Amino acid sequence: MKAEQNTQNSLLGMFAMDLLIALAALVGALFVYRIVQSSMHHIRMLTCLKNDTQRYFTIPNETWAKIKKHIIYAPMFRVRHNKEFRLSSAINMGTLPTRFQGFLQMAILAMNVVFCVYQIPFNEPETAVLKFLRNRTGTIAVANLLPLVVMADRNNPLIKLLNISFDSFNIFHRFFGRLVVLEAIAHVLCYTISAVKTQGWAYISQGIAESTMIRTGFIAIIAFVVILIQAPSPIRHAFYEVFRHLHIALAALAFATVYIHLDGLPQQVMMFGAILVWAGSYLNSFVILLYRNVGNGGTKAVIEPLPGDALRVTFKIARPWTFQPGQHMYVTIPSVGLWMSHPFSVAWSTVNSPLDPSDFSSDIEKGGISTTSTQLTPSILSKRPTTLSCVIRRRTGFTDTLWKKAERASASNGNTLTLNAFVAGPYGVSHPLTSYGTVVLFAGGVGITHSVPYIRSLVAGYSSGTVAARRVLLVWVIQSPEHLEWIRPWMTEVLGMENRRDILRIQLFITRPRSAKEVHSPSSTVQMFPGRPNIETIVQQECENVVGAMGVSVCGTGELQDEVRRVVRARQGTWNVDLVEESFTW
Repeated sequence: MKAEQNTQNSLLGMFAMDLLIALAALVGALFVYRIVQSSMHHIRMLTCLKNDTQRYFTIPNETWAKIKKHIIYAPMFRVRHNKEFRLSSAINMGTLPTRFQGFLQMAILAMNVVFCVYQIPFNEPETAVLKFLRNRTGTIAVANLLPLVVMADRNNPLIKLLNISFDSFNIFHRFFGRLVVLEAIAHVLCYTISAVKTQGWAYISQGIAESTMIRTGFIAIIAFVVILIQAPSPIRHAFYEVFRHLHIALAALAFATVYIHLDGLPQQVMMFGAILVWAGSYLNSFVILLYRNVGNGGTKAVIEPLPGDALRVTFKIARPWTFQPGQHMYVTIPSVGLWMSHPFSVAWSTVNSPLDPSDFSSDIEKGGISTTSTQLTPSILSKRPTTLSCVIRRRTGFTDTLWKKAERASASNGNTLTLNAFVAGPYGVSHPLTSYGTVVLFAGGVGITHSVPYIRSLVAGYSSGTVAARRVLLVWVIQSPEHLEWIRPWMTEVLGMENRRDILRIQLFITRPRSAKEVHSPSSTVQMFPGRPNIETIVQQECENVVGAMGVSVCGTGELQDEVRRVVRARQGTWNVDLVEESFTW
């Protein structure tokens, strides 16, 4: 009997290890892809630095173009990916994964099913089969906790290693979470059915009351089921702060009780590993938060109300840190919400700049975009900034409270509001656009904060001869001309950069102008149009005048992102076009 038990434990351990090895192999394959892709981009950039035509790189690789069109860039079904499914203005059902993400999820699901049922003797008596299934599903559930906690961490080392966004890892975190709960439910059902058939319901009640193993297992499954119930998108979006703190508390309860439940079993080692990774991620985040913000007077946030229910927030950070275009930071303002931490794209960074935004915007021409500014050089951009800025659009909860505070301060004394803050970062991935001869950046509303750092970097790189870019087009979709005020100080500096007119063009689309007089083009390189942009026409025009490979970036509403994705996919095989997408889903 003991020999049989050892054999079963060995088999369970082997299946759990095989699952983790398969996931590690997937990570290894993605890492190789990342290295190859980065190397090709770097070689292309070096080749194109002194080449103004870059004709060789306009020709796409047909095989790779088909892979991008039908797998990597493809939505799960037809067009929809980032546009949210809404039953009403208050009920958000979430988004769909891409086709590649869907394939990975189906492969992982199939692998879990195989490991749960492979080599189980289904011809034996029912109680014996249930015992095998109970042990197998429980072991695989514990094994899945390791990737689950790794993908939940915003400091996840795989984000930088693989250059995959936290948004993508979050999709798989939720997927693994559902797998764990379903396998845990299967584990409990197998035990319960077998016990009731052989011993009756009284045995279950007695076990919960007297057995530590049964009692902790019962508590753990309740915690897992509650997590599953509170995790769907409508609940998560409607009560995010409550969801987040309850989610963490329930996960801690489940992890602790599962660890006790596994006392004396070999699976406890895996459970300990998951707890160690989870606790380490929180400790790491706390240490980073303290290091970034404690000392040198702490981090201060200067908050300036803007038209269109927005705020421009400038953080004077306690310790400078390196920031790359496309990255974001997490912001906590204790006087607004001590336990609230929200991500915001870093739109601008300065070195040794004054804290008050009015100091660097006092000479800005109102009503238009001035082109006089201090020169920005690559040497300045490479330094660690002492201030970081973002634009925050007023929504509900944290952003609404912060906006009201800033509005009251502005109304009472006409000054900006200064508050103590904590910022942590940088987070997210930076997709270098330096190897593309043609770059098109689409932004919707506050999504412009993702595009501005790329524009700044590309214009400075063009002036110094360190990037391949020869044509850069920014397309910004906003509701009103007053929204231009959101980024006016920063765009003033960009428009004053050396050789800016040779590379950068800007198209502004005003979807809700109050009158035709509001829509006027300041110059041939900065144009304004009423209505929404025709993405198809814009991308096609750039393709017809393309220099080298083309990179298309988009950050905005789900509808805008899906349309840009559709247009880029349609040109695979004809033009050498890559898509870079930035989105925050939770």
